[in-house]
This record gives sequence, C-alpha cells and structure tokens, in this order.
Amino acid sequence: MTGQGQSASGLSAWSSTIFRHVRYENLVAGVSGGVLSNLALHPLDLVKIRFAVSDGLELRPKYKGILHCLTTIWKLDGLRGLYQGVTPNVWGAGLSWGLYFFFYNAIKSYKTEGRAERLEATEYLISAAEAGAMTLCITNPLWVTKTRLMLQYDGVVNASQRQYKGMFDTLVKIYKYEGVRGLYKGFVPGLFGTSHGALQFMAYELLKLKYNQHINRLPEAQLSTVEYISVAALSKIFAVAATYPYQVIRARLQDQHMFYNGVLDVMTKTWRKEGIGGFYKGIAPNLIRVTPACCITFVVYENVSHFLLGLRKEDIN
Repeated sequence: MTGQGQSASGLSAWSSTIFRHVRYENLVAGVSGGVLSNLALHPLDLVKIRFAVSDGLELRPKYKGILHCLTTIWKLDGLRGLYQGVTPNVWGAGLSWGLYFFFYNAIKSYKTEGRAERLEATEYLISAAEAGAMTLCITNPLWVTKTRLMLQYDGVVNASQRQYKGMFDTLVKIYKYEGVRGLYKGFVPGLFGTSHGALQFMAYELLKLKYNQHINRLPEAQLSTVEYISVAALSKIFAVAATYPYQVIRARLQDQHMFYNGVLDVMTKTWRKEGIGGFYKGIAPNLIRVTPACCITFVVYENVSHFLLGLRKEDIN
C-alpha cells in the first residue's frame, strides 16, 4: 500500500509539474474567437480559395473580381453556395485558434518560468512556430476537407453528381481513396505557413508591449477593444504580406481538379504559367477577410480569457 501511495503521489507530482502552465481558458477563448470570426467571414474565404487555384483550367468558373465572384455564386446556389465548406472551416478554425492559443501560452509560460526578464522577439517567434506546427498536425485533414468542398463548382457539376456531400463524407472518401497521405496534402507548405502565425504573434506581442510602454502602462495591462483591434490588424497585415504565397501553394496541392508532384512542382508550374503574380492570387479577398477575422478572433480571445482567468483567481481566493 505504501508503494502504491508513493507511486500515486509521484504520478500526481509529475502531472502537476507537466501541466502547471496548461490553461483551459486559452483553449476556450481561442475556439470562441475562431468560430465567430469564420462564421461571419466565410464567404470571403471561399472567394480567396477560388482565386488562389485559378490556373486557367477550363472547368473552373471565370470571375472578374471579388464582387462578381460573390454575386455569381449567390445566383447559382444562394446562401448555401456562399457557405460551401463552412463546417470544416468552422471546426478547423475553432480548433486551430483554440489549440494555437493553448499551446502558445503554455510554451511561453514554460520559457518564462524562473526568469525576471521578458522574452526576446525571437523567443516569441519560436514559441508561436512550435505552437503552429503542433496545431497543424491535428487540424490538417480539416483544411484539406474545406478546400475540396469549396472547389465543387455549381453550374459545372449537377448537385446530385457532387463528389463530396459534406465534411464527414469528404473525410471518409479522402481516406478511402487516398489514405492518410491524402488527408495531409499541403502539410509541408502548411509547416512553412507556421511562419505566418509566428510572425503575426511576434508582432502582436511586441506591439502590445511597446504600446503599453509608450503610454506608461504595465506591460501586461489589458487593452481596450479598439486598441486590440488596431494591434491585431497591424500584426495580421504584416504577416500576410510576408508569407501569402504558401497559401496559394497549399490550396493548389489540396485541389481535387489538378495533380502536382509536391511543393516544387506547384512552384515551378505556377511560375512558368503565371509568373510572380500567380503566387499572390486571392490576396485581396484574403486581406479583406483575414484582417477583420483576426480582429474579431483576438478581441474575443482576449476578453474571454481575461474573464475566465478572473473567475479562476476568484475561486482561488
């Protein structure tokens, strides 16, 4: 009994050491922000994907711009058409933001434990990249599913002849016909894409810190909603401008209408046919979508996490 008691005590001590910086509040707040922002702005994500894969293939609808794309989809299939792929997008976004904030804050807390000084810019960058890679390992199948559903073109294929009929049908069919490899298409450029999140979080953390210092507030002081929106928007625009081509490469790898032999094959064919502009297709609807989406996500995250952490402190006291 003594041995069992010591074993249980040791296990408890080990788990409390490992999980002492894990906060469910970050997960819940991140999921809340990701779900709300993607529900509100999903149609623009659809437009971005459609433009990102526009490589001249005959079966693809031709759009003259963002508004023409939205109105064409609306005329063909109404609101349902504008929300193609919304289920995996909301699941993916909710999980991604939730897990990202969850992992990121835990990693950051471990790195700052026992240190008097704050993290350097490169440490924020590495922490965010690690969190992004861990998140992508879990959520990549949902992003493949979202892309496949978004690239089912009404007017080209009759609704009754659609290849995929929903999120779970898509997941099952991809696994059945393409295996695990099919569910992880676009994973490599997705890993490169963690640099996007890393740059965004580094900029976000540093902008918050510098702003609080500028107005003589404590470094960890909570910002107002307008201040959070401004900081989030600036950090997102910076990250998108620096890393957008990976999104085009990933979308093309995940597209069911074309086959590429990997990242280099996508890059070579895109460059030959479309030049540098090919790597920035869809960036306008992407910026129009992700900037407000990011602002919504971060404002909801910061307010929900502060509220939940405040409840935790009250319970402790």
